[in-house]
Amino acid sequence: MAKHFPDNPSHPERICWGCDRYCPAKSLACGNGSERTMHPAELFGEDWNVPGDWGVEAVIATDKAAVQRVEDDPVG
Repeated sequence: MAKHFPDNPSHPERICWGCDRYCPAKSLACGNGSERTMHPAELFGEDWNVPGDWGVEAVIATDKAAVQRVEDDPVG
């Protein structure tokens, strides 16, 4: 069973949030790279887990492909 994921930890910069090990930022045991994974509160603010406007535009998917018309430069 996975550990409880804290909503707003007091010092999120001290921990890597990439897996359930929650390693210290200077001792990454899972080998997920040379940098730690940031907590969502560091990226999106303290209200990251509250549904609402996060400042991200919605992606509108359509069946039509976007077509850009390119005209040739006249020579001469």
